[in-house]
Amino acid sequence: MNKDYYAVLMAGGVGSRFWPISTSSYPKQFHDMLGTGDTLIQKTFKRLNKFVPTENILILTNERYNDLVLEQLPLVKQEQVVLEPAMRNTAPCILYAALKIQKMNPNGVMIVAPSDHWIEDEEAFANDVTRCFDKCSNEEVLCTLGIKPSFPNTGFGYIEYNKNSDDGLKKVNQFREKPDYETAKEFLAQGNFLWNAGIFMWSVQTIVNAFKNFQPAQFELFEAGMSFYNTNEESAFIKENYPKAENISIDYAILENSKSIFVLPATFDWNDLGTWGSLYDKMNDGTATNAVVGAQLLAEDATGNMIRSPKGKVVVIDGLNDYIIVDKEEVLLIFPKSKEQDIKQVLNKVKDTFGDQYA
Repeated sequence: MNKDYYAVLMAGGVGSRFWPISTSSYPKQFHDMLGTGDTLIQKTFKRLNKFVPTENILILTNERYNDLVLEQLPLVKQEQVVLEPAMRNTAPCILYAALKIQKMNPNGVMIVAPSDHWIEDEEAFANDVTRCFDKCSNEEVLCTLGIKPSFPNTGFGYIEYNKNSDDGLKKVNQFREKPDYETAKEFLAQGNFLWNAGIFMWSVQTIVNAFKNFQPAQFELFEAGMSFYNTNEESAFIKENYPKAENISIDYAILENSKSIFVLPATFDWNDLGTWGSLYDKMNDGTATNAVVGAQLLAEDATGNMIRSPKGKVVVIDGLNDYIIVDKEEVLLIFPKSKEQDIKQVLNKVKDTFGDQYA
Protein backbone atom coordinates (compact mmCIF):
# COMPACT_ATOMS: atom_id res chain seq x y z
CA MET A 1 0.00 0.00 0.00
CA ASN A 2 1.07 3.57 -0.65
CA LYS A 3 2.16 5.23 2.61
CA ASP A 4 1.13 8.64 1.22
CA TYR A 5 -2.52 7.58 0.94
CA TYR A 6 -4.85 8.77 3.71
CA ALA A 7 -8.59 8.49 4.28
CA VAL A 8 -10.93 10.61 6.38
CA LEU A 9 -14.11 8.76 7.20
CA MET A 10 -17.00 11.09 8.02
CA ALA A 11 -19.06 9.45 10.77
CA GLY A 12 -20.64 12.24 12.78
CA GLY A 13 -24.15 12.42 11.31
CA VAL A 14 -27.37 11.45 13.09
CA GLY A 15 -29.30 9.98 10.13
CA SER A 16 -32.69 11.09 11.43
CA ARG A 17 -34.54 9.96 8.28
CA PHE A 18 -33.80 6.37 9.38
CA TRP A 19 -35.59 6.86 12.68
CA PRO A 20 -36.53 4.88 14.77
CA ILE A 21 -33.52 2.59 14.08
CA SER A 22 -31.15 5.55 13.76
CA THR A 23 -31.15 7.73 16.88
CA SER A 24 -28.96 10.55 18.13
CA SER A 25 -27.26 8.17 20.58
CA TYR A 26 -26.86 5.32 18.05
CA PRO A 27 -27.00 6.65 14.46
CA LYS A 28 -27.34 4.68 11.24
CA GLN A 29 -23.63 4.35 10.41
CA PHE A 30 -23.28 2.05 13.43
CA HIS A 31 -26.16 -0.23 12.32
CA ASP A 32 -26.19 -3.17 9.93
CA MET A 33 -28.85 -1.56 7.77
CA LEU A 34 -28.94 -4.25 5.06
CA GLY A 35 -28.55 -7.32 7.25
CA THR A 36 -25.14 -8.22 5.77
CA GLY A 37 -23.26 -8.80 9.02
CA ASP A 38 -21.35 -5.49 8.76
CA THR A 39 -22.46 -2.08 9.93
CA LEU A 40 -22.18 0.74 7.42
CA ILE A 41 -19.04 2.17 9.04
CA GLN A 42 -17.43 -1.29 9.14
CA LYS A 43 -18.20 -1.82 5.46
CA THR A 44 -16.79 1.60 4.51
CA PHE A 45 -13.64 1.09 6.59
CA LYS A 46 -12.94 -2.27 4.94
CA ARG A 47 -13.49 -0.73 1.49
CA LEU A 48 -10.95 2.04 2.14
CA ASN A 49 -8.53 -0.28 3.91
CA LYS A 50 -8.01 -2.21 0.66
CA PHE A 51 -5.79 0.60 -0.64
CA VAL A 52 -5.20 2.92 2.33
CA PRO A 53 -2.94 1.68 5.18
CA THR A 54 -4.87 0.95 8.39
CA GLU A 55 -2.95 3.53 10.42
CA ASN A 56 -3.69 6.21 7.77
CA ILE A 57 -7.47 6.05 8.16
CA LEU A 58 -8.91 8.77 10.40
CA ILE A 59 -12.48 8.61 11.71
CA LEU A 60 -14.15 12.02 12.02
CA THR A 61 -17.01 11.85 14.48
CA ASN A 62 -18.73 13.53 17.39
CA GLU A 63 -17.30 13.04 20.88
CA ARG A 64 -20.34 11.03 21.95
CA TYR A 65 -19.61 8.30 19.35
CA ASN A 66 -15.99 7.68 20.35
CA ASP A 67 -16.71 4.41 22.16
CA LEU A 68 -18.93 3.15 19.33
CA VAL A 69 -16.16 3.76 16.79
CA LEU A 70 -13.54 1.92 18.84
CA GLU A 71 -15.94 -0.95 19.53
CA GLN A 72 -16.90 -1.43 15.87
CA LEU A 73 -13.45 -0.77 14.35
CA PRO A 74 -11.01 -2.76 16.52
CA LEU A 75 -8.10 -2.03 14.14
CA VAL A 76 -8.39 1.69 14.84
CA LYS A 77 -6.38 3.28 17.64
CA GLN A 78 -7.69 6.14 19.76
CA GLU A 79 -5.37 8.66 18.07
CA GLN A 80 -7.06 7.88 14.73
CA VAL A 81 -10.47 8.98 16.04
CA VAL A 82 -10.79 12.72 15.38
CA LEU A 83 -13.40 14.02 17.78
CA GLU A 84 -15.58 17.07 17.21
CA PRO A 85 -16.63 18.73 20.48
CA ALA A 86 -19.36 20.67 18.62
CA MET A 87 -21.28 20.25 15.36
CA ARG A 88 -19.89 22.70 12.82
CA ASN A 89 -20.70 21.14 9.43
CA THR A 90 -18.06 19.66 7.11
CA ALA A 91 -15.54 22.44 6.41
CA PRO A 92 -14.02 22.81 9.92
CA CYS A 93 -13.60 19.08 10.52
CA ILE A 94 -12.02 18.53 7.08
CA LEU A 95 -9.52 21.35 7.69
CA TYR A 96 -8.75 19.95 11.15
CA ALA A 97 -8.11 16.46 9.74
CA ALA A 98 -6.05 17.83 6.83
CA LEU A 99 -3.75 19.73 9.19
CA LYS A 100 -3.25 16.61 11.32
CA ILE A 101 -2.33 14.63 8.21
CA GLN A 102 -0.08 17.40 6.93
CA LYS A 103 1.88 17.30 10.18
CA MET A 104 2.25 13.51 9.83
CA ASN A 105 3.12 13.56 6.13
CA PRO A 106 3.35 16.76 4.05
CA ASN A 107 3.20 14.61 0.89
CA GLY A 108 -0.09 12.99 1.85
CA VAL A 109 -3.08 12.76 -0.47
CA MET A 110 -6.45 12.13 1.13
CA ILE A 111 -9.96 10.98 0.40
CA VAL A 112 -12.90 12.35 2.37
CA ALA A 113 -15.74 9.84 2.30
CA PRO A 114 -19.08 9.46 4.10
CA SER A 115 -19.38 6.39 6.32
CA ASP A 116 -22.93 5.48 5.26
CA HIS A 117 -22.78 4.95 1.48
CA TRP A 118 -23.20 1.57 -0.16
CA ILE A 119 -20.84 0.53 -2.97
CA GLU A 120 -20.86 -2.97 -4.45
CA ASP A 121 -17.88 -2.92 -6.84
CA GLU A 122 -15.11 -2.07 -4.40
CA GLU A 123 -12.34 -2.74 -6.90
CA ALA A 124 -13.78 -0.16 -9.31
CA PHE A 125 -14.10 2.27 -6.39
CA ALA A 126 -10.42 1.79 -5.49
CA ASN A 127 -9.38 2.29 -9.12
CA ASP A 128 -11.38 5.51 -9.42
CA VAL A 129 -9.99 6.92 -6.17
CA THR A 130 -6.35 6.09 -6.98
CA ARG A 131 -6.79 7.64 -10.42
CA CYS A 132 -7.83 10.86 -8.69
CA PHE A 133 -4.97 10.48 -6.20
CA ASP A 134 -2.51 10.40 -9.11
CA LYS A 135 -3.83 13.69 -10.45
CA CYS A 136 -3.87 15.29 -6.99
CA SER A 137 -0.28 14.19 -6.37
CA ASN A 138 0.96 15.88 -9.53
CA GLU A 139 -1.27 18.97 -9.79
CA GLU A 140 -2.77 21.50 -7.38
CA VAL A 141 -6.35 20.41 -8.00
CA LEU A 142 -9.39 19.25 -6.05
CA CYS A 143 -11.11 16.09 -7.27
CA THR A 144 -14.51 14.56 -6.66
CA LEU A 145 -16.40 11.48 -7.82
CA GLY A 146 -19.70 12.04 -9.62
CA ILE A 147 -22.44 9.46 -10.08
CA LYS A 148 -24.04 9.04 -13.48
CA PRO A 149 -27.72 9.88 -12.88
CA SER A 150 -30.20 7.11 -13.64
CA PHE A 151 -33.30 9.29 -13.18
CA PRO A 152 -34.09 12.97 -12.40
CA ASN A 153 -33.52 12.75 -8.65
CA THR A 154 -34.45 15.88 -6.69
CA GLY A 155 -32.77 14.68 -3.47
CA PHE A 156 -29.15 15.13 -4.63
CA GLY A 157 -27.01 18.07 -5.55
CA TYR A 158 -25.53 17.95 -9.07
CA ILE A 159 -22.12 18.61 -10.61
CA GLU A 160 -22.03 20.33 -14.00
CA TYR A 161 -18.85 19.59 -15.94
CA ASN A 162 -17.28 20.97 -19.11
CA LYS A 163 -18.49 18.96 -22.11
CA ASN A 164 -15.23 19.64 -23.92
CA SER A 165 -13.15 17.75 -21.34
CA ASP A 166 -11.62 14.83 -23.24
CA ASP A 167 -9.88 13.17 -20.33
CA GLY A 168 -11.76 10.83 -17.97
CA LEU A 169 -11.47 13.55 -15.34
CA LYS A 170 -13.76 16.42 -16.32
CA LYS A 171 -13.29 20.08 -15.44
CA VAL A 172 -16.12 21.16 -13.15
CA ASN A 173 -18.11 24.19 -14.27
CA GLN A 174 -20.20 24.50 -11.12
CA PHE A 175 -21.98 22.67 -8.31
CA ARG A 176 -25.75 22.92 -8.45
CA GLU A 177 -28.20 22.77 -5.54
CA LYS A 178 -30.87 20.08 -5.26
CA PRO A 179 -33.21 20.89 -8.18
CA ASP A 180 -36.95 20.62 -8.62
CA TYR A 181 -38.18 17.81 -10.88
CA GLU A 182 -38.33 19.82 -14.11
CA THR A 183 -34.84 21.22 -13.56
CA ALA A 184 -33.51 17.73 -12.81
CA LYS A 185 -34.98 16.52 -16.11
CA GLU A 186 -33.20 19.37 -17.92
CA PHE A 187 -29.92 18.40 -16.25
CA LEU A 188 -30.22 14.84 -17.52
CA ALA A 189 -31.16 16.02 -21.01
CA GLN A 190 -28.03 18.19 -21.20
CA GLY A 191 -25.86 15.14 -20.55
CA ASN A 192 -23.07 16.81 -18.57
CA PHE A 193 -24.48 16.56 -15.07
CA LEU A 194 -23.59 14.05 -12.36
CA TRP A 195 -24.96 13.43 -8.87
CA ASN A 196 -22.75 14.86 -6.14
CA ALA A 197 -21.81 11.91 -3.91
CA GLY A 198 -19.80 13.99 -1.44
CA ILE A 199 -16.60 11.98 -2.02
CA PHE A 200 -13.54 14.22 -2.37
CA MET A 201 -9.81 13.75 -3.02
CA TRP A 202 -6.92 16.21 -2.79
CA SER A 203 -3.39 16.56 -1.50
CA VAL A 204 -3.18 17.92 2.03
CA GLN A 205 -1.09 20.82 0.72
CA THR A 206 -3.74 21.77 -1.85
CA ILE A 207 -6.72 21.70 0.54
CA VAL A 208 -4.80 23.59 3.24
CA ASN A 209 -3.84 26.25 0.67
CA ALA A 210 -7.48 26.46 -0.43
CA PHE A 211 -8.56 27.20 3.14
CA LYS A 212 -5.77 29.77 3.47
CA ASN A 213 -7.06 31.53 0.33
CA PHE A 214 -10.83 31.20 0.68
CA GLN A 215 -11.37 30.84 4.45
CA PRO A 216 -8.51 32.78 6.06
CA ALA A 217 -10.20 33.18 9.47
CA GLN A 218 -11.00 29.47 9.65
CA PHE A 219 -7.45 28.62 8.55
CA GLU A 220 -5.87 30.88 11.21
CA LEU A 221 -8.08 29.40 13.93
CA PHE A 222 -6.98 25.82 13.23
CA GLU A 223 -3.43 26.55 12.04
CA ALA A 224 -2.72 28.00 15.48
CA GLY A 225 -2.93 24.47 16.84
CA MET A 226 -0.27 22.89 14.62
CA SER A 227 2.21 22.47 17.49
CA PHE A 228 -0.47 20.60 19.48
CA TYR A 229 -1.82 18.26 16.78
CA ASN A 230 -0.97 14.58 17.23
CA THR A 231 0.19 15.25 20.82
CA ASN A 232 -1.44 14.97 24.25
CA GLU A 233 -2.23 18.70 24.12
CA GLU A 234 -4.41 18.45 21.00
CA SER A 235 -7.64 17.69 22.84
CA ALA A 236 -7.47 20.78 25.08
CA PHE A 237 -6.76 23.06 22.11
CA ILE A 238 -9.65 21.63 20.08
CA LYS A 239 -12.15 21.78 22.96
CA GLU A 240 -11.37 25.46 23.41
CA ASN A 241 -11.19 26.50 19.76
CA TYR A 242 -13.39 24.17 17.71
CA PRO A 243 -16.68 25.76 18.90
CA LYS A 244 -15.37 29.09 17.55
CA ALA A 245 -15.29 27.71 13.98
CA GLU A 246 -17.83 28.93 11.44
CA ASN A 247 -20.64 26.47 10.76
CA ILE A 248 -20.14 25.98 7.01
CA SER A 249 -20.01 23.11 4.54
CA ILE A 250 -16.97 22.25 2.44
CA ASP A 251 -19.12 22.98 -0.63
CA TYR A 252 -19.76 26.60 0.32
CA ALA A 253 -16.37 27.19 1.97
CA ILE A 254 -14.09 25.81 -0.74
CA LEU A 255 -15.69 24.05 -3.70
CA GLU A 256 -17.83 26.95 -4.88
CA ASN A 257 -14.78 29.23 -4.82
CA SER A 258 -12.10 27.05 -6.40
CA LYS A 259 -11.45 27.15 -10.15
CA SER A 260 -9.38 23.94 -10.15
CA ILE A 261 -11.92 21.19 -9.52
CA PHE A 262 -12.21 18.00 -11.55
CA VAL A 263 -14.83 15.28 -11.44
CA LEU A 264 -14.43 11.64 -12.42
CA PRO A 265 -17.66 9.90 -13.48
CA ALA A 266 -17.72 6.88 -11.18
CA THR A 267 -17.40 3.41 -12.70
CA PHE A 268 -19.06 1.76 -9.67
CA ASP A 269 -22.67 1.49 -8.57
CA TRP A 270 -23.62 3.69 -5.61
CA ASN A 271 -26.41 4.22 -3.13
CA ASP A 272 -26.30 6.90 -0.47
CA LEU A 273 -28.73 5.02 1.81
CA GLY A 274 -30.25 8.29 2.96
CA THR A 275 -33.82 7.12 3.55
CA TRP A 276 -35.90 3.99 4.12
CA GLY A 277 -37.01 4.29 0.50
CA SER A 278 -33.41 4.24 -0.75
CA LEU A 279 -32.80 1.16 1.39
CA TYR A 280 -35.84 -0.48 -0.20
CA ASP A 281 -34.52 0.37 -3.67
CA LYS A 282 -31.12 -1.10 -2.79
CA MET A 283 -32.61 -4.33 -1.45
CA ASN A 284 -35.35 -4.82 -4.01
CA ASP A 285 -33.73 -6.66 -6.91
CA GLY A 286 -37.03 -7.18 -8.71
CA THR A 287 -37.55 -10.76 -7.52
CA ALA A 288 -39.24 -9.95 -4.21
CA THR A 289 -42.37 -7.92 -3.58
CA ASN A 290 -41.18 -6.55 -0.23
CA ALA A 291 -37.75 -5.69 1.23
CA VAL A 292 -37.16 -7.36 4.59
CA VAL A 293 -34.44 -7.06 7.25
CA GLY A 294 -34.62 -9.32 10.30
CA ALA A 295 -38.25 -10.38 10.04
CA GLN A 296 -39.84 -13.64 9.07
CA LEU A 297 -42.57 -12.27 6.81
CA LEU A 298 -46.00 -13.62 5.97
CA ALA A 299 -47.57 -11.26 3.45
CA GLU A 300 -50.92 -11.33 1.68
CA ASP A 301 -51.89 -8.76 -0.94
CA ALA A 302 -48.93 -6.63 0.20
CA THR A 303 -46.20 -5.20 -2.06
CA GLY A 304 -43.59 -2.46 -2.09
CA ASN A 305 -43.08 -2.47 1.67
CA MET A 306 -39.82 -1.88 3.57
CA ILE A 307 -39.96 -4.04 6.70
CA ARG A 308 -37.44 -4.20 9.53
CA SER A 309 -37.87 -6.01 12.83
CA PRO A 310 -35.75 -7.85 15.42
CA LYS A 311 -34.17 -10.93 13.86
CA GLY A 312 -36.54 -13.85 13.52
CA LYS A 313 -39.67 -11.99 14.60
CA VAL A 314 -42.77 -13.06 12.66
CA VAL A 315 -44.43 -10.15 10.88
CA VAL A 316 -47.84 -10.62 9.24
CA ILE A 317 -49.23 -7.98 6.86
CA ASP A 318 -52.33 -8.04 4.68
CA GLY A 319 -53.53 -5.39 2.25
CA LEU A 320 -50.66 -3.00 2.90
CA ASN A 321 -48.70 -1.50 0.00
CA ASP A 322 -45.72 0.86 -0.21
CA TYR A 323 -45.24 1.31 3.53
CA ILE A 324 -42.26 1.55 5.87
CA ILE A 325 -42.74 -0.81 8.81
CA VAL A 326 -40.06 -0.64 11.51
CA ASP A 327 -40.50 -2.54 14.76
CA LYS A 328 -38.10 -1.57 17.52
CA GLU A 329 -38.38 -2.36 21.23
CA GLU A 330 -39.93 0.95 22.28
CA VAL A 331 -41.19 2.28 18.93
CA LEU A 332 -43.33 0.91 16.09
CA LEU A 333 -43.34 2.97 12.88
CA ILE A 334 -45.93 2.31 10.16
CA PHE A 335 -45.56 5.08 7.62
CA PRO A 336 -46.26 5.64 3.90
CA LYS A 337 -43.12 5.38 1.78
CA SER A 338 -44.36 8.34 -0.27
CA LYS A 339 -44.07 10.55 2.84
CA GLU A 340 -40.64 9.35 4.00
CA GLN A 341 -39.19 12.88 3.83
CA ASP A 342 -41.60 13.77 6.67
CA ILE A 343 -40.00 11.33 9.13
CA LYS A 344 -37.75 14.12 10.46
CA GLN A 345 -40.83 16.15 11.37
CA VAL A 346 -42.49 13.10 12.92
CA LEU A 347 -39.40 12.54 15.04
CA ASN A 348 -39.62 16.11 16.35
CA LYS A 349 -43.29 15.56 17.24
CA VAL A 350 -42.41 12.35 19.09
CA LYS A 351 -39.71 14.19 21.06
CA ASP A 352 -42.11 17.00 21.93
CA THR A 353 -44.87 14.59 22.96
CA PHE A 354 -43.04 11.70 24.60
CA GLY A 355 -39.52 12.97 25.35
CA ASP A 356 -35.99 12.76 23.96
CA GLN A 357 -35.49 9.15 25.03
CA TYR A 358 -37.22 8.02 21.81
CA ALA A 359 -34.98 10.10 19.55
